[in-house]
Amino acid sequence: MADVIARLDPALLAGGAALLGLVVGSFLNVVILRLPVMLERRWRADCRQLLAGEGAPAVPAGEADFNLLRPGSTCPHCGHAIRPWENIPVLSWLLLRGRCSACRGTISVRYPLVELATALLSAAVAWRLGAQWTTLAALGLTWTLIALTVIDFDHQLLPDALTLPLLWAGLLVNLDGALVPYRNALLGAVAGYGVLWGVFQAFRLLTGKEGMGYGDFKLLAALGAWLGWQALPLIVILASTLGALTGGLLILLRRHHQGVPIPFGPFLAAAGWIALLWGADLTRAYLRYAGLG
Repeated sequence: MADVIARLDPALLAGGAALLGLVVGSFLNVVILRLPVMLERRWRADCRQLLAGEGAPAVPAGEADFNLLRPGSTCPHCGHAIRPWENIPVLSWLLLRGRCSACRGTISVRYPLVELATALLSAAVAWRLGAQWTTLAALGLTWTLIALTVIDFDHQLLPDALTLPLLWAGLLVNLDGALVPYRNALLGAVAGYGVLWGVFQAFRLLTGKEGMGYGDFKLLAALGAWLGWQALPLIVILASTLGALTGGLLILLRRHHQGVPIPFGPFLAAAGWIALLWGADLTRAYLRYAGLG
C-alpha cells in the first residue's frame, strides 16, 4: 500500500490535497470566528468565579453550549440556519452571490478566501513534499498557521489553544527525526521562545513599551520545534522583512496609522510556512550569494 501511495502522480496528489483543503478551510472559518469568542467567555467565567463571593452573576444561559460544533452555523444578520447545500466551500458563496438566501444580507468574502487559501496552500505542500506521512503532518501545521494568522489579524491574539498543541506536535513529529533531528527540534523550541523573549525585554527596557505579545514567543517556539533551530534565523529575517514591507505599504496607502501596532504573528506564520517548503533552498542560495557555499 505504501508503494502505491508513493507512486501517486504529483498533480493527482496536489488535487486531492486541494479538495481536502477546501473542506478544512470551511472548518477553519468556524475556528477563526468562534475560538476567540469561546476564550473571551471562558475568561469572563473565570472572573465570575473569582468574584463569586461578591455576588457575581451566574454564567449566562447558552454560553456553555457554544463551541466549535454547536450551535450550527447561522446568518449573522437574520439567524437563518445554514443548510448543507449553502455550506459547500466556495461554490455555495458563488451560487448565492455572497448573500444570505433568507434575508439577502451580505456574506463576507473572507469565508471563500480562507477556503481558497487553504486549498492552494495544501496543494503546494502536497506537490512539494510528495506522498509521505510527513506531508500529512505538514498539512496540519499549514492549517493551524492559517487559523493563527487570521485570528491574530482580527484580535491581535495567538491563542494558547493553538500555539501550545502546535509546539508539542512539532516535538512529537520529530521524535524520530521526521523533519529534523529531535535534538535540533528541542533546541529550536527553546531558542525560538528565548530569542523573541530577549528582543521583547530589550525593546521594553529601551522604549518602555511592549513590542510584541507572548503568543509570538510561543509561535516561534512551535516553528523551532517543527523545523529545528537552524531555521530560526531565516524565519525571523523573513518575518521581519515581510512585516516591514507590509507596514510601510499600508502606511503609504493610508490604510494604517503610525504608532498603531501591527500583529507580528501572521508574518511569523508566513515565514515558517515558506521555511517548511523552501527553507533549505533559500539558505543554500544565500550562502552561494555570500560566497560561503
